Amino acid sequence: MPSSHNVQGGKAFGQLKEQQRQKLEEINKEYLEDQKYRDEEDLAEKLEGFKNKYAEFDLNDQGEIDLMGLKRTMEKLGVPKTHLELKKMIVEVTGGSSNTINYRDFVKMMLGKRSAVLKLVLIFEDKANGSPCKPSGPPPKRDIASLP
Repeated sequence: MPSSHNVQGGKAFGQLKEQQRQKLEEINKEYLEDQKYRDEEDLAEKLEGFKNKYAEFDLNDQGEIDLMGLKRTMEKLGVPKTHLELKKMIVEVTGGSSNTINYRDFVKMMLGKRSAVLKLVLIFEDKANGSPCKPSGPPPKRDIASLP
């Protein structure tokens, strides 16, 4: 008998992704209306970029980045991390309040002044891919392979 199970799974997954994207959109709107970020240059573009970047991670059902999702993404980027390093990366972003990274944490990290390891990896990855969201200034002399 034909298995319609796979089709259903794919469809449910697609719906989940769509809901996650909508949730990210809504959070982006909050940031656009937030007085605290009104001086941020190109905020709308940046948020759009963050949303797409975040959606590339393997998100759990809550639409958050958990340890496994972070691990898989780091491996995909060619920057495998140990379990301990991954835990540290999450603590760096969440301040230890959670063992998953939600989108608000992610945006705060990307807009914030502190350089979390995850942020550095993503910035290096953007440069390696020649992504248009480059910060101005001289290019860094190190490549992603030399990251700690």
